[in-house]
Amino acid sequence: MFVARSLVLFVLAALAEIGGAWLVWQSVREHRPWWVAGLGVIALGVYGFVATLQPDANFGRILAAYGGVFVAGSLAWGMVVDGFRPDPWDLAGATVCLAGVALIMYAPRR
Repeated sequence: MFVARSLVLFVLAALAEIGGAWLVWQSVREHRPWWVAGLGVIALGVYGFVATLQPDANFGRILAAYGGVFVAGSLAWGMVVDGFRPDPWDLAGATVCLAGVALIMYAPRR
């Protein structure tokens, strides 16, 4: 149950953070209305709260592992939302990051 809950929270955190950053990007770089950036700021705040729900109590470990989720999630967001096509190096890098997530979060510990 620990791993399943943790993975769901990582996905929710990625959606909030990447989605929030994308909304700010849309407002600033793509000249969308100002309130789009406001929604992005709210989503970024939601990310901060979702991260606190992780079952592990170590802030550094959670944020370090989430970094790998962010890398892979950002590439996936770009593919789904913006039509980005990652090259093999992008995919290899995301795979390495996700392996790091697994080691940091789910390796057996005392």
